[in-house]
Amino acid sequence: MAEPSWQELLRLRLSERNAKQNAFASIIEQYRRLAQQTKLLKERNASLLKAVGSVRANPSSSTVHVPGTASSEDNPVRAAYMASLESQISSLRDELATVYKTQGQNAQRLLAMNETLREKEEASRMETENLRKAREEVAHLRRKVDQHAELMAEKDRTAQVLHDEINTLQLELGQIDERNQTLTKDNAKLLQRWLDDKQAQANKMNEANDFYEDMRSRHQAVLNWRDGADGKPTSGNSTSVSGNGVKEGETVGETLTDGTKLQGETSLDQTPNG
Repeated sequence: MAEPSWQELLRLRLSERNAKQNAFASIIEQYRRLAQQTKLLKERNASLLKAVGSVRANPSSSTVHVPGTASSEDNPVRAAYMASLESQISSLRDELATVYKTQGQNAQRLLAMNETLREKEEASRMETENLRKAREEVAHLRRKVDQHAELMAEKDRTAQVLHDEINTLQLELGQIDERNQTLTKDNAKLLQRWLDDKQAQANKMNEANDFYEDMRSRHQAVLNWRDGADGKPTSGNSTSVSGNGVKEGETVGETLTDGTKLQGETSLDQTPNG
């Protein structure tokens, strides 16, 4: 339950103070009445004592009132008693007036208290209504908090799944990178081997061409020497069959040690002995 407001706290403290102050109000009122009665009795006793003194001073006077024989003023006891009664009546009238006044004040206080009670009841009703609304709002907010907690838990689970998927994808990406690097190295090695092989083939082709040119030059020198010895000019268009059965003008294919064939146009006129 909510703490009381400062107005309610002040009202409670004032009520406690009034309760403490009015705790002995009835006793004080009784003592006041007792003091008034005591005062009246003392005045009455004083009057009676004066009357008794006057009677003792004048013994011939009668203390008993006989109608028609003497007036009331001649009897001091009766006069004192009458004065005492009149003073009691006056005090009772004053007390009655005080009671009426107090009753009027109490009525006014009762009306004021009824008005205050009505205002307090209205304030209490409003506070109750506000408390009901506050409780409904608190319940609504608690439901929202529970929904948000469930949503955050679901998001945490989704984030964990995504984090696991990201880790898996990163691992796969690392493996793919390693595979790509391995393939790149293998491709580089294969390319280097292919280039080395092509370079070796080119070198062999160059060596074969050099050998072919050397053999051709030698053959030409042999032909020139033979033609010079026989005195017959050589003709580039004449055809002769060598000892190997190859006619002049035909291509001669040479096979090297690695299996590479070289073809070239020859004009050799070989003898059976080569």
